[in-house]
Formats: sequence, C-alpha cells, structure tokens
Amino acid sequence: MARLDKKETQLISSFSLFSGEVAQELVNTYGSPLYVYNGDRLRETIERITKAISYPHTQFRFASVTNGNIALLKIFRSFGWGLHANTPGDIYLGLQAGFDPSEIVYSGSNLNRDEMLQVLNWGVTTLNLDSLAQLQLCCEVFANRISSLLPLCSSAPLPPCHFLRLGLRLNLPEITGDSRIGVRPEEFADAIALTHNFGLKLSGLHFYRGTGTNATTAFTQVIDTLIATAQLLPDWEYLDFGGGFGYPYHHNKTAFDWEIFGAELTERIRRLGRKIDLVIEPGRSAIAGCATLLAQVVSIKWQGEKQIIGVDTTVANLSVPSVHGGYREIITWKQADNPFTTDICGNTTYSRDYLGKNCQLPALEIGDIVAILDVGAYGYAMSSHFLHRPKPAEVLLENGTHRLIRQREDYSVLLTNQMLDN
Repeated sequence: MARLDKKETQLISSFSLFSGEVAQELVNTYGSPLYVYNGDRLRETIERITKAISYPHTQFRFASVTNGNIALLKIFRSFGWGLHANTPGDIYLGLQAGFDPSEIVYSGSNLNRDEMLQVLNWGVTTLNLDSLAQLQLCCEVFANRISSLLPLCSSAPLPPCHFLRLGLRLNLPEITGDSRIGVRPEEFADAIALTHNFGLKLSGLHFYRGTGTNATTAFTQVIDTLIATAQLLPDWEYLDFGGGFGYPYHHNKTAFDWEIFGAELTERIRRLGRKIDLVIEPGRSAIAGCATLLAQVVSIKWQGEKQIIGVDTTVANLSVPSVHGGYREIITWKQADNPFTTDICGNTTYSRDYLGKNCQLPALEIGDIVAILDVGAYGYAMSSHFLHRPKPAEVLLENGTHRLIRQREDYSVLLTNQMLDN
C-alpha cells in the first residue's frame, strides 16, 4: 500500500477522481492499462443513496452484476447493504466477500436444476423468479432437498434454507414494454396455486424498469400501479423495486434524482398503513462514477486536422455500447488552449475499436496518459479476452493511499483450462 502526497489528494476534481500526478504515479507503480477505483467517492455515493429513502423497512442490495470485485463488495457490506444476485456466480462472489446468505436476494432467470439446488444449498432464502417454469423448478428442488435432508419423523433441525421468501419478477407490458423478463398478472393465480401445493407462499413482487434509466419519473409514476399489482398476492410482504437506476455518462445530461424518488416512494408505501419490506437494488448508479480506466498513448497520427491516438487498451475492457450507450468521457491532464478533434483507438485490429470518437483533446505525445471516466459499472465486469489480450489490473484509492485489488493478467491466462496434451 502506498500513500499519496497531501497536495495530490487535494487536486481531485468533480469529474476526474484524482490528479495527473496521481495518475502518473499509479501507472508507474502498477502499469497500464489500469482500472482505478476511488473508495472515498464510492462511500459518498452509497451514503447519499442510503439517506435518500427514509422508509424504515428498507433493505439496500447492491447489484453485483455491475462489478464483482471483492474489495468493493466489502465496502457496500460495511454500509449495511446486502447483495442482489442475477446469477449463481454473483452469489458465490458475495459469500466470498462476507455477505450472509440472508443478505443476498436472487433475481435471475433460466437456472437449470443443478444451479437452483446450488443456490438453495448456499442458504439464499429470497428468490424472485422469472417464470412459472422457474417457480415450479424452485419449489420442486426445495421440496426434494428438504425430504432428502430430513428423514420421516426426524427431530433434526431444518436445514439452512428451511424458510423461503418467494417473489415474482413482474412483466407489465404497459410499463416494461416488450420484455422477456417476468410473469404477467394474469399468471398470478397459477403461481399462487403452484406454491401453495408445495406448502409455500408468494410474498414478493420484483420490478425491473430497464437498464440505465435516468428519468426519475419513469420510476415514480409507476409506484401506485406496482403497489396495486402487488396486492393481487394475498401473502404480499415485500416490494423489490429492483434496479435499472441510471447514471449520466454525459455529465451535462439528466441524472436520476434519488431524493425525489425516495420521498415519493416512502410516502406511497406509508399510505398502506401496514409494514411492507422495501428492497432497493442500485448497481450502475452506485458504482459507475467511482472508477477510471487509465491508458497510455502508444501511437499518434494525423488525418488532416484530426488527431488519431492509439492507446494500450481496447474496447474489450469496457462494456458493449448497448449497455452504456456508446459514450464515455475521456480526459487528459495536459493543458492546451486549442484542442483538436481526436479519436481514441484501441490496440487491436478490430475496425470498431474506438474508445472515443471526436473527443476534444490537446495534441498528445507518446507516453501521455488518458483517462476514460465512469467505468465502475460493466467495465471490468464485461471485459473479455477478445483478440487474446490479458485483462488489466485494478487499484483502489482511499484515505490517501492506493493498493492493488486485482492482479494484472499475463498471457498464461489464455491457456487456462486448455488441454495441451491432446
């Protein structure tokens, strides 16, 4: 762990998470390209989101599909947040980060029988199911698991998953549009009968608005509809308002307003006059803005007045454009009065390997550092070995220090699980 100079820590701006001097120190220490997370910024964001919802029975569950680094998951846990899991892999990482299974909510789709059994064996007790078929499978696996673990007339204690909170992921076309996710209200009666046949009950409704929605009204205007729909479940106990909360990658565009959302949601639920557990699953909105991908300039060419910059990273180290809208802000700490229109190109021969197009940047030199902002969500999590490039390292900045939280891969990773003797 290395400590930053006090002057350097004071140079963090509102958009860049650290100064050019710090960027150079990090690259000198850990190499390039490099994911850098600002733990102080992450904590500020978690605290702001937490305070925005005053309803007392609120449980926050971080959507770790956006970022599964153990060191970062532990920061969420330190604030009393649990975990939202889309897959068994999300659960596995959460358990390694110290989350109790009771703090993990599974809201995925299309598990096979072995995967469903694994989720239950890990002790996860809240599951939001995506279809009647997945609900049937969950009930069958649960029943078989209980019967195999408890002989007839046994006085042994129930296994860890003796209690299940089952919910349905909601598909409401007038709100969710043409979505593959979820169960429609006209299927609720069959779902209720199915669970009752296994001695279980449906107690929750899960709502997912859609990936990266920045319009606050897209959430607030459906609150009454969701509550009315949830009341179709006779054993309703919890409302999982899900995720999909956006992040403004264009810093001058609309941002999701947690305070307005929290106030309206709290007021509507309190009108019910009864206790309902509220689950909120921020992902991208909580972690996107705390991270930067640093890269070094390795090539420069000019096409007329346009600057073409080649860097030592690739789009394979960022999420696909459909997830983030094809835009990330790119900055450099080099000063210039007259910036040039600049394309930032990756280090592969893929013709669409552009990290940024038509950026306004000063004339750069080989060895200069550029910073790709807002990569905390779906950055490393969606990185790949496309064109056989190993993945970067990850570093955490907090309290004036920096430390490595994931090692840089080398080319040996490309041989992992290959059968070389065949």
